[in-house]
Amino acid sequence: MRPKKIAISSDAIGTVAGLIETEKNPNTAKAILELLPLEARGMRWGDEIYFSIPVDLGEENPQDVVKKGDIAYWPPGKAFCIFFGRTPASIDDEIRPASAVNVIGRVTGDT
Repeated sequence: MRPKKIAISSDAIGTVAGLIETEKNPNTAKAILELLPLEARGMRWGDEIYFSIPVDLGEENPQDVVKKGDIAYWPPGKAFCIFFGRTPASIDDEIRPASAVNVIGRVTGDT
């Protein structure tokens, strides 16, 4: 599967484009792409926005530290996450999720 562009919108931040990388975590990417479109109420944890989604998957190439702009699935919380800075779990300048996540893409910019 090739990367897929998705739109992520919020009243607070406008609309941004995201890129779902289907080769790195194919099962996670496929499950999330099949849900679209979806609407959810986002929450913040430090500089992370996350919301619950109806996907129940385990770890797939999990990462304990992510990059600014990464889009990921957090298996324990069954949540879609967008990282844009430090979280309460971060050490120094790293961006650290609460626990390992399946990174599936990146925010690519405003649309």
